[in-house]
Amino acid sequence: MQLPDLNLLPALDALLRTGSVAGAAAEMRVSASAMSRTLGRLRRVVGDALLVPAGRGLVLTPAARAMRPGVRAALEAASAALQPPLPLELDTLEREFTIRCSDAFCVSVGSGLVAYAAEAAPGVRLRLLPEGDEDPADLRDRVDLDVGVLPPLPPDVRSSPLGSGSYTAVARKSAPFARRPLGVEEFAAVPHVTVSRHGRAHSVVDDRLRALGLTRDVRATVPTYGAACFMALGADVLALVPSGYAVHAVREMGLVALDIPLDLPEAESAQAWHLRVDADPAHRWLRAAVERLSGQAHARVRKGGLPSAG
Repeated sequence: MQLPDLNLLPALDALLRTGSVAGAAAEMRVSASAMSRTLGRLRRVVGDALLVPAGRGLVLTPAARAMRPGVRAALEAASAALQPPLPLELDTLEREFTIRCSDAFCVSVGSGLVAYAAEAAPGVRLRLLPEGDEDPADLRDRVDLDVGVLPPLPPDVRSSPLGSGSYTAVARKSAPFARRPLGVEEFAAVPHVTVSRHGRAHSVVDDRLRALGLTRDVRATVPTYGAACFMALGADVLALVPSGYAVHAVREMGLVALDIPLDLPEAESAQAWHLRVDADPAHRWLRAAVERLSGQAHARVRKGGLPSAG
């Protein structure tokens, strides 16, 4: 669509409101002769005289009177469209954020995030998607924030670290191996429940045990840490979960925590988002909340520790 010169719009608005070339010129801070030339251009564009002589002054034509409200509305809309975003008003924000994360994040950070959003931004809704076959391309249109141990990211995706975390073994208090710290051989011998979204029973734990000439007894593989904890609650099995998750499992489910007698690498978690929302004030607020609450969750583990066997 071929647009007319939109620079004419403010002059047209001034002419229609003042009904005077001199008045419009003063308002636009141009000379009367320059405004007279602009009126000539406007007449050619709209196909109407707009202002015509009436005695010693000018008067609007019927077409000019009819277009006056539309011109004013168009000018206001154009001005609003070219303004920077308004300051974020959390109490009136209406937004749904889609976050892809693990159930460990839901428990250790997600509940606090929901509570904080309900108080600070009651119009915000959180839609949490489970981890799966992560594709960073989903951040371009389907996912607002990806949280966890992230794959390599494309150049149009930004990220920030959320800290690192260790793992803890949990078991029910009545399990015969839950009454004392475990040595590495006993740790390998007791029944295990392992967590894998893809059903893989092998992990870095098995690599570390293999280096010591040991293998562990994996009785079941489940997709979530919650399922592993419930299995540990109902059977004499050992479940390995993130330490932040173990804090809640010990407190809410009555499980006991046991140190893992292996040198395991810590998991580095981060949050990732697409450039489309990088400067968005509401998304910045969300990222800041996730970073703050994640830091608090890590601090609880470091400061308080976990009730353990023995």
